[in-house]
Amino acid sequence: MGVFVAQVRPRWSDMDAYGHVNHANTVTLLEEARVALVFTEAARQGLLDMSRGMVVVKLAVDYRVPLVFDGGSVDIEMSVRDLKASSFVLDYSVRIGGNGSSTVAVTAETLICAYDVEETRPRRLTDAERDFLASWHSGGARG
Repeated sequence: MGVFVAQVRPRWSDMDAYGHVNHANTVTLLEEARVALVFTEAARQGLLDMSRGMVVVKLAVDYRVPLVFDGGSVDIEMSVRDLKASSFVLDYSVRIGGNGSSTVAVTAETLICAYDVEETRPRRLTDAERDFLASWHSGGARG
């Protein structure tokens, strides 16, 4: 498959004094998209345990053009890279504009680790989780 696309709608209250969606709220939009993939889509495919134990270890966000509230949704494209025994990197491209002429406003990446909440330590990804994540593998670095 390669790329999972989540449509997320910024809110008017997400804007800062300059009319841009501020950093903290951009991170929240990324989180909403990540939940759609790692929790909702995974559960739809029978992987219920992913929502019980995944933690963000690292986050990097790069802004290319301002992300502004215009009442519409943004497309957040996500793909997996660096799939390892207990972690993976999720790459994001936040696209604005739509109608075949969209612009990448934000790129980001999160390093995510599978986590055992009861044991309070990292855990290995199951074979089913690895297969699920591999189906969204991008094969390269973010763009």
